[in-house]
Amino acid sequence: MTSPTLPDDDSSSPVARPTRSRRKTGAARPLPAASISEFDGVRYLHLGETPWVQGAMRLRKPRVLELEYVQRMMVWLLLRDPDTLDATRVVQLGLGAAALTRFCHTELGLHTTAVELNPQVIAACRQWFRLPANDERLNVVEADAAAWVVDPAHHGSADVLSIDLYDHQAAAPVLDDEAFYRDCHAVLAEGGLLVVNLFGRNASFARSARRIDAAFAPEGGQVLMLAPTDEGNTIVVALKGGQRPDDTVLRERAAQITERCGLKAVRWLGLIGPLPRRRTSGSPP
Repeated sequence: MTSPTLPDDDSSSPVARPTRSRRKTGAARPLPAASISEFDGVRYLHLGETPWVQGAMRLRKPRVLELEYVQRMMVWLLLRDPDTLDATRVVQLGLGAAALTRFCHTELGLHTTAVELNPQVIAACRQWFRLPANDERLNVVEADAAAWVVDPAHHGSADVLSIDLYDHQAAAPVLDDEAFYRDCHAVLAEGGLLVVNLFGRNASFARSARRIDAAFAPEGGQVLMLAPTDEGNTIVVALKGGQRPDDTVLRERAAQITERCGLKAVRWLGLIGPLPRRRTSGSPP
């Protein structure tokens, strides 16, 4: 999810009608219809009648990660030993326009699972955003992310867990309490990485970041963040049972990532840092 990038007169084409789904509370809620628009050679995914962008793909370069914040969600490559990359299991909560899913599955050849509640989003990605059919390395699951992470069958099943969960109003993450992030911690294998896109018009970043920190830091993990994009997306990375590599290692990995993946990983080095800590009573400003 990121801010609108389209002109006021863009045209959106509905892909499917809304359906109803049973959420964690047990109450049925309507799901917004997925729609697409195109502008200046880029195809965008939207939900409902809002202009908020759920994902994008450049038509002439579909293999490239178009949006800056989506590129930054691959920052986990800096923090994971490249010798273990081929065996890395990635899970994405929230399919968006399937950019991360396509990149991890097709470009990196990784075992990739995507969990998406809205069947219209899955259908739109398969029809308009080149999402491949499920195979031995790809599993796109129609499910509620909250229920998926609670399921003990999924605990310890991911080396990387990427989260981008926003509805059509884009006010704050759909799932964002401390219990949810503890469940995400359980889904990760030891040494795994949580990557979260935080974007909200209600200044919700600090609250969300504190909840992630509360779920990971007491268990010996470390929580980092990248500086916000121009559109206001902040990527938070939590390490389960590990610490950030030293600067020399990060520089070496950044060069390798740039060469292998075409990502601007060297730029991330100047953007990543620890979460800002809240001042306690009596501490200096």
